[in-house]
Amino acid sequence: MGKHTSEHKNHAQIVQLLQDGHYFFHKGLKAYKERNLKRASKLIQRAVHLEPKDSEMLSQLAVIYSEMGQYQESNDLLDYILANLETEMPECHYFKANNFAHLGLFQEAYKEAAAYSDADPDGEFSEENDSLLDLLDLGDGGPEDSLYDQDELLIKQDRAKSLLESGQLAEAVAALEEITNEYPELWSAYNNLALAHFYSGNVVKAKQTAYQVLNNNEGNLHALCNLLVFYYYEREDEKVAELSDQLSNVYPMLFEQRYKLGATLSLVGRYDIGYKWLRSLYKSGFEGDDTFYYWLSCSAYFTGHTEFAETVWRKVESQYPGADRPAPWVERREVLPSSVEQRLAAYYISSTKGETEHLEAVIRSKRITAPFENHFVKLLLHGDSAAADVSEDALFAYQTVKLLEEAEQDEMKTEVMSCWVFHVIQQIRAAGPLKNVSGWAAAIYYIWKEAHGKHDTKKETAAQFGISPATLTKYMKYIDDILE
Repeated sequence: MGKHTSEHKNHAQIVQLLQDGHYFFHKGLKAYKERNLKRASKLIQRAVHLEPKDSEMLSQLAVIYSEMGQYQESNDLLDYILANLETEMPECHYFKANNFAHLGLFQEAYKEAAAYSDADPDGEFSEENDSLLDLLDLGDGGPEDSLYDQDELLIKQDRAKSLLESGQLAEAVAALEEITNEYPELWSAYNNLALAHFYSGNVVKAKQTAYQVLNNNEGNLHALCNLLVFYYYEREDEKVAELSDQLSNVYPMLFEQRYKLGATLSLVGRYDIGYKWLRSLYKSGFEGDDTFYYWLSCSAYFTGHTEFAETVWRKVESQYPGADRPAPWVERREVLPSSVEQRLAAYYISSTKGETEHLEAVIRSKRITAPFENHFVKLLLHGDSAAADVSEDALFAYQTVKLLEEAEQDEMKTEVMSCWVFHVIQQIRAAGPLKNVSGWAAAIYYIWKEAHGKHDTKKETAAQFGISPATLTKYMKYIDDILE
């Protein structure tokens, strides 16, 4: 009996310990002193989750983020401290100044350093802060003469975001590449660039950009979530399982990060964790958009909270009338084809069968998030009349397929050829210039025929597509190089 009571008491103490933020905080500090920053950040994230108003824990986590090169995440956390906690911590301005300086945003760094100097002129970091102010004072005009104009950056970011949201994807990519060239450690711009590539259907470049962020800024939550979405839409199931398990152990403090994590995990079917974060936002009074409520109702339904799911969905229907789309739990039961190529082939074959209702449902669906796919479907429905409203990538894919359809109508309607064609188109979009559609289409056609023992001459094929044999040979070499 005594032994049982002792074991029960020990168990209770262990449970209490695991619910105590200070336990994780001190373990995190130990890891930090050992310079294991990744482990330290995870442990202190757990501590902050349990003690969300502890200024010491929050500021320590911000410092660790900064040392890991996650300058934006650090500043987000410091902003949260300054805006939401009653404890006065003027040193947050000094930490922010350093973060901005690392990002190359020198005007903002100067403003924060000056704010620290005003708030605590004899503070702990006053000497270091004075040195930073001297370094940032770039002449008689002060930071106003800085080549890194923060106002200009904000304008560029807003423009890129607007282009991305309006589906002007080629322009968004160009704008974001300009920003990343000027600010090589502004990881939010890289994350948006990855999304722009993905929305264009260029999954290869999307992944490469996400990897670039993670190689230089390990643990970047937005990059990890983006990568999980890319894996999911490419049906790389093992990577989806591994990365979603990793993200299920993340404890984000900021609303934006909770939204991103909750929506992403719900998308890939980890409804339990997704619901936890989205519901926590809802209970905190977070006012999201229709996408937020979509994933909240979806994750609620699939975790058994059906009444709440239906309540949330009725709110969506009343606040966003005219959307005319099925409830998320109806939509999510549909099986998603296993890759971008297979989805594009399925849309194309549906169009040859006159299945317009199916294609219109795709456009209304929240399940397919890449505008490139929706643009391609619009072209299948409306033809060239929709050309002005779609991306260059979608128009290239559509025009290429239409040329191939004219040359080989019967085989293009088969899943084997159409999947292969769209695979090649995807590789072209990742690596080649989207010019001379006839050249690309002719090369795809000739390589397919040759592989299946049908020996049309290059001269005949070139004439069929209105190009020269030399042009056909050039584009065949391009495809051979791309497919290697």
